Amino acid sequence: MFVVTGANGSVGNALVRNLRRAGHATRAVTRDAKRTVVPEGTEVVTGDLTKAESLRPALHGAQALFLLMTAGDVANRVNLPSVLALARDAGVKRVVVVSSLLAGTHPHTLPGGGALMGEQFVRNSGLEWTILRPWEFASNVMAWVPTIQSEGVVRVVTSGLPSVAVHPGDIADVAFHALTESGHARAIYPLTGPEALTPQQKAHAISVALGRELTFIDQNDTQALAELAKQAPDDDSVKLMIPGVCGLESPAYVPTMERIAGMPARTFQQWAHEHVNAFRLARSA
Repeated sequence: MFVVTGANGSVGNALVRNLRRAGHATRAVTRDAKRTVVPEGTEVVTGDLTKAESLRPALHGAQALFLLMTAGDVANRVNLPSVLALARDAGVKRVVVVSSLLAGTHPHTLPGGGALMGEQFVRNSGLEWTILRPWEFASNVMAWVPTIQSEGVVRVVTSGLPSVAVHPGDIADVAFHALTESGHARAIYPLTGPEALTPQQKAHAISVALGRELTFIDQNDTQALAELAKQAPDDDSVKLMIPGVCGLESPAYVPTMERIAGMPARTFQQWAHEHVNAFRLARSA
């Protein structure tokens, strides 16, 4: 049995589909089972990482566990050592954890340091572990949905720094291999997208997918950043932070997808086409 937490998130949901497609017994853990859409045959269990004991039924009989954490989880809400201890006591052998590439590139920042602290808990857990370190998610731009839907406008707090944003499906694919195959124990896998794009280039990619031009407005101020945070969806769509917004230089492309999953990393343009309906919704209502 493979247990996937955050099953309503972009990575967790894709991972559940990967596991079921391959015929693996899968248990999807979510705080809101009513809005969980998973393939037939998936067991859905309510659980909350902020309440470790709530995960006990989900971990019963499991062999492997998938966790996605944020710096905020480690610092403020999730008692990760308790979650990992509960998994170990339940007989779980393997854990795959999504951390952040900031743990390696910017360990002295708040999100980088928080991710690194969480990774240390994983290393000390007594479980066979694999750590995935993605750069920012392509789906961070879901924070743009409200203004695109209502005004056809993208407002960002900076347009200066490009970023190799990762397609969440790539994270799910590498997690699938790490969960289901041997040879990934004690491995740390960095994940990036194949191309560094500025926010303006990302907005253009969404414009192409929509078939209409969007207005791009650069708002480099604190109020705009606060508004962006308010708009962030309450799942893993906005991962840790948006590095470009905070002045962090993007790393170079890392070919982890080719090495582990045997396929090229998905592009931001591909993500935009796959999720174009999210940007259309309100305008067609």
